[in-house]
Order: sequence, then structure tokens, then C-alpha cells
Amino acid sequence: MAGGHRVPRPRRVFVVGASLAGMFAAAACTGAGHAVTVLERDVLPSAPRPRPGVPQGRQPHVLLYRGLLALEELLPGLGEDLREAGAVDLDTGDLAWLGEAGWSPYRSRQFRILSVTRPLLEHLVLERVRQLPRLAVFDASRVVSVSRGRDSPWQVATDDGSVHDADLVIDASGRGSRLPAWLAGAGVGPVAVSDVDARTGYATREYAVRPGRVGPAGVVVLQTPTTRAGGLALPVEGGRWLVTAVGSGEHRPPRDADGFESFLQALCDPAVAEVVGGSWPLSDVAVHRQTANRRLHYERLRPWPSGLLVVGDAFCAFNPVYGQGIAVAACEALLLRRTLERGLRPGTERRLLRDFARLTALPWGIATSEDLRMPTSDSAPTAVQSLTGRWVREVARLSAHGDERAQWAMTRVYHLMASPRVLMHPALVMAAVRAHVSGYGPLNPRPQITVPPTAAPGPPRP
Repeated sequence: MAGGHRVPRPRRVFVVGASLAGMFAAAACTGAGHAVTVLERDVLPSAPRPRPGVPQGRQPHVLLYRGLLALEELLPGLGEDLREAGAVDLDTGDLAWLGEAGWSPYRSRQFRILSVTRPLLEHLVLERVRQLPRLAVFDASRVVSVSRGRDSPWQVATDDGSVHDADLVIDASGRGSRLPAWLAGAGVGPVAVSDVDARTGYATREYAVRPGRVGPAGVVVLQTPTTRAGGLALPVEGGRWLVTAVGSGEHRPPRDADGFESFLQALCDPAVAEVVGGSWPLSDVAVHRQTANRRLHYERLRPWPSGLLVVGDAFCAFNPVYGQGIAVAACEALLLRRTLERGLRPGTERRLLRDFARLTALPWGIATSEDLRMPTSDSAPTAVQSLTGRWVREVARLSAHGDERAQWAMTRVYHLMASPRVLMHPALVMAAVRAHVSGYGPLNPRPQITVPPTAAPGPPRP
């Protein structure tokens, strides 16, 4: 109750964009009992295939553990659907991970996650969402305007001339969102924007790898401000591996196959190139360079119009190399569902946007703190960011010298399962002091990347 009467809950929800963020938002709204229409400009494929509206669709996607939990809450059983379709279930402790300070502890229990191609994930999410009650998805339907309505809070116009009355509009149209222009037409804005661009680019190619040939569950060689280049190799459905090269500025990987493999061979460690050696390419090289971090501060706008929300990359876009966008979008959808279940009240939308801003603060800090360190970045870190970064690198150094508490703390933060405060645990502070006094001890050994064809499988890990 508010002011002596109940504010009506929205009856007609329109979601702009059938992105994963849009699908999650649609699931959240139907879960709260509302009728939802999703409008997507692309023609949605009937099978798992890349599409124009998802330019990073051919690049690797690993569901961070927090994102996997959120997806299961939104769409129960989705994880099992993904596994049945071939998504690779792996423990992050089984990854061979080379950071700036050295190799992370290998074969330590961490989080179980799924490695899957973006087209398969989108396909299964769309299939699930289309089965939900009171929901319709229309593709090949580009939204040209969102404006104030006469008989409803909003009107949504599409390129075929149709105009739809909406009680609630959710913009999930990604980096290309036109919401700032639509808000200007409604007399709202301009919106403040934060940008951090390290001019990162990455390139991916599919390979067939002989089963059992690669020992670790996957291989990661991080780019650093010194090397400016990195790579990773991850298994996905269908017995395939996605192999990716990453670089910034003049060190961005090339499009041609020979140049791609030469790039991998020139990394600071040949671990990823070892995966490629003796494997068979299954595709050409797919390049993606739209990687700037971009945060639109809609939560600061006053007054914020009722019946309007924004999610996903349209609200905050991260450098995709950190793998955060899907997890954040799923968590936004959970916040949305819980808010709609309580019912919208005057000012609820702006409060929800502030909740979204708090949710994105940690992944934004993780992505931008690394990108700001790159010599190719268009910005410089603040004094606080520099000091924080020095401590994070100290914890990473402890991890590279065998401190599993340090590794576990960093893993929890990276997977959005803990606050950065865990990095300041007194035991880690004392470990750093001891290391400075007595030395760090030996570095973690380099994992064996490939297994000889004649080698028998080792005993199962306890």
C-alpha cells in the first residue's frame, strides 16, 4: 500500500532486444506474473548459430560460478540442459593458469563451471524462455522509438509501422542502445558515461583436439602490461576446443591463420601453442575488437521516468575478455524479479537502477583496474586504484608461490562470490609480511600441458 491505495503492477512489459540480458529480463518478468513481449531486430536462428547482433558470438564464453547459480534460479534445470547438449563441466582448479607472477596452484578444488559456445547457450535459453507463460518473442522487429504514450506510460514503435502500448519498457539492446536519444526525446538526460578502453582485441579459431591429449581442463596465459599479449584454450561441446589470442594496441592478434598461430607461438609461454600443435583447425579466425568498458550512469538521472529500465550491456558493458557480462545480466534479472514480485511503486525503477549500479561495481572494478594498467589504455588509474592494484598483485604473487588461501580468495572475487574484502584477510596480510621477511619460497611448477599419445591416463584425483 502507498498513499492509501495500491499502485497497479505493470500489465504489459516490452523488452527491447533478445540478447541474453533481454531473455533473462523476460524470464524475470514472467516469473513475477506479467505479460512480456520481446522485440528483436535480428532473425533468430532455429539452431545454435552465430548472428549479426552478437559480434562476439564466436568467441569463448565461460559461465562464472555466480552467473551459473543465477541462471539456475531464473531457469531451473538450464545447467542440466547445457550438459546434455555437450557443455563441458570443469573445475576452475583444473585450469593451467599463468598470471603475471607465475602459475596458479594446479589441481586445487575451486568452482565447477560450464564451458559452452555462445550460440548454444543462447539457443537453449531462448527455447526455455519461449516456453514460459504470457511471453512472446518477435524477431526481425527493430524498435525505432520509445516515447511517452497518451493512454499508457510508454509507446514502442517498430520499423514495420506498429506501435505498442507498454506499462514497462526494458532496454536490453546492448552496446548499440539508443536509450540516450529516446530519453532526450522525453526530456530526460543527458546521462553521464564512464569509458575505459585498453584497445584490446582478440581472435578465436576452433580446433579438433585428440581426446586426452591435453592434460589440464583448459589453458590460460594472461596478457600483462609487459607482454601485452595472452591466449587461452577451452573445450566446448562437440569435442571441439576454442583457442583464443588476446592483445592490446599494436599487439592485437591478426585475422590470417598463419599469423594467428605465430602469435600464439610468440607468447611468453608456449602453453596455448602446445594445444594447437598436433590439432586440426575446424574454422577460420574470428576477430573481435569492440572491447571498451562503458558504464552509463542512469542511476544518477533525476527524475527517472516511471515504467522504464535498462539492463545488460546497455547499462554497463565490460571488456568481454573477463567473461563477466552474462553473469551480471543474470544477477540483474534476479533483482528485477524480486522487485516486480513486491510491485512497482513511485521511484522503484530508480532504486532498482541504483541496485544495478552496486551490482556492477565489483566486475567493473575488476575489468577496468586491469585495463587501466595497459600502456594502450586511454585513461590512467587513480591513486586509490594503483594502491589497490598493488595489493591484488601481492596476493597473486603469494598464490603463484603456493599459497592456496590467496588463490581461493582471488577465485572467489573473480567469480563474483565474495567481496574484495576477502583479499585483506589477516592471514593474507601476515603471509605477505612473512614473505617479505623470509622470502616467498618456490614458484608453483608449470603444469604438463600435453600428454604423449602412448601415455595411460593417470589415477583419478581424490
